[in-house]
Amino acid sequence: MERGRQEALSELDPQYVEMLNFWRDPAAVRRWHAREHKVWRPPTDVYETGDAVVVKVEVAGMREEELEVTLNGRELSIRGVRRDSGDKLRYQQMEIEYGPFEAEVEVPRAVDYEQLEASYDNGFLMIRLGKAQPHRITVQDTGNPD
Repeated sequence: MERGRQEALSELDPQYVEMLNFWRDPAAVRRWHAREHKVWRPPTDVYETGDAVVVKVEVAGMREEELEVTLNGRELSIRGVRRDSGDKLRYQQMEIEYGPFEAEVEVPRAVDYEQLEASYDNGFLMIRLGKAQPHRITVQDTGNPD
């Protein structure tokens, strides 16, 4: 009886089978729920060159003014919101994340705040953090034995 009912409904509503399959796939439900309710983290690479720490973040479809980059001590934060086009489409597959995102990176070395650069090109945000150089501190003899 149930099978005949499903067949009858699928003939009346072509989206019925699609929705039934969606709800039967726990991974699809989790992906939909995550998109609707959480901040996502874009793919992020961190590497060092001879004189800098470089952070590369993949955030295609953004404009420079939509990106917020802050450095507090050795904690680098990248935030923004990637907006969906708003077109009501009938997706067959949806993997591109939309909505608010955040990537936090603990910078592995001290950086020189005078040597910070950020650029955005071809969907990649590149942040170059110049490495701080050690400062030698001269010890002075004050003449006191204590």
